[in-house]
Amino acid sequence: MKPLRKHKGVVVPLDRTNVDTDQIIPKQFLKRIERTGYGNFLFYNWRFQGDGSAERNFVLNLDSYTQGTILLARRNFGCGSSREHAAWALLDYGFRVVIAPSFADIFHSNASKNGLLTVTLSDSEVDRLFAACAANGYQLTVDLENLEVTDDSGMRTPFWIDPFRQRCLLEGLDDIDLTLAHEADITAYEHNRRRY
Repeated sequence: MKPLRKHKGVVVPLDRTNVDTDQIIPKQFLKRIERTGYGNFLFYNWRFQGDGSAERNFVLNLDSYTQGTILLARRNFGCGSSREHAAWALLDYGFRVVIAPSFADIFHSNASKNGLLTVTLSDSEVDRLFAACAANGYQLTVDLENLEVTDDSGMRTPFWIDPFRQRCLLEGLDDIDLTLAHEADITAYEHNRRRY
C-alpha cells in the first residue's frame, strides 16, 4: 500500500448524498480478479450515456476536473454493498482522498485498508468547500500527519482519524504488512507446533 502523508490536489465536487457502491463501481464490472483497471468504470452509469458516449454534464467529464485527486461528496458516501472494488475504483482513477460529512462503515474500512483516506468534516465545512469549488481548479492540501485540511487562501480545518488507521496510512501498512510484522512470532509458533 502506498503511504500517504500530505496530499495536495484539485477537488472534484460530487454534490450528491447517499452515493452507493453500485454507483461507484457497477456490478457488471466486478468480474476482474485484479485490483487494477476499475478506474475506467468509476461512476460509469453517471459518466456515460446508454450508447457509451460521455455524459457532458457529469463532473468527471468536465475539463477542469479531469486531473482531480480529492473527491468531495455529501452524507453517507459509500453506502450499499460491501464491495471493496469501490475503493479500488476510486484509487485506480487517481483519487487519494474523499471528503464528506459521513461515510458508510464498511466503505470507510475498505478505503483505509487500501490507502484511500476518508476525511469526515461537518456539513457546514463541506458546504464551504463546495462553494469554494465554484472556482475551477480549486485545490486542497490534506495533511494526515497534522490532521488538517488547508487551502491557498489560509483556510485551516482540523479533522480526526482513528490513530491506528492514521498510522497504517502514514506507513502504507495493509493487513498483510501488519501480519508480517509478527513473522518471527508466527514462525516460532509454527516451529513449536510441529513438535507437539
